[in-house]
Amino acid sequence: MTNQTTKPIKAIILSAGQGRRLLPLTENTPKCLLPVSEKPVLAWQIDALLAVGINDITIITGFQVALIEALLQQRYENHPKIKILFNPFYEVADNLASCWIARAEMNGDFLLLNGDTVIESALLRKVLNSELAPITLSVDDKDTYDADDMKVQLDADRWVKQVSKIVPPHQVNAESIGLIYFRDQGTRAFRDAVEVALRHPAELKSWYLSIIDRLAQQHLVNSCSVKGFRWCEIDFIEDLSRAGIIFSE
Repeated sequence: MTNQTTKPIKAIILSAGQGRRLLPLTENTPKCLLPVSEKPVLAWQIDALLAVGINDITIITGFQVALIEALLQQRYENHPKIKILFNPFYEVADNLASCWIARAEMNGDFLLLNGDTVIESALLRKVLNSELAPITLSVDDKDTYDADDMKVQLDADRWVKQVSKIVPPHQVNAESIGLIYFRDQGTRAFRDAVEVALRHPAELKSWYLSIIDRLAQQHLVNSCSVKGFRWCEIDFIEDLSRAGIIFSE
């Protein structure tokens, strides 16, 4: 029996940003609504979640929220548990603030998904059935990593030692794909750490992975390799065409 049938799991999708690196495509359209194989990134994510039985989905929005509301109305009218939380700080803060907005939703087991990572449902299944751990970071590996990759160092048992863009090259074992699974004490640890961090104004400019990096030092973060499964992060215009090739239906 798989995890997703034994325990209801929520998903939180962080989609507040505009995606300025994709200008001019994101001048009036949020990054999460850009099409991949004629389907918006957000729809790929929601469809993958629904396919594994997750229908309690909260989308943290900001830029052009009305367009996202329109998409939900048009495509997911029959799914009352798919909802929006608005982040009014999206212009001045990074995604740690989106996590703060969503903290009341962080009860029980949940998936946290970056709004720009296109995934297939088989990848989600692999993560949902991963070895039990408070926090599970989905990772992939490749031969070389660039400056923009969210790099991960693992110990011998594949628990996360550190995650950041500035892990020294000789310590990098993998990259984070932007999907994290929180269970039991991991949920509480993350929510509490988000609460504490945002008491410091400087943290408004932080990524939530800075919290995961801290929790990794308490041996709370395991990794789950999604090598061989389909995923693509959309940061630059060329990523859109790459995603289109990977996800051509």
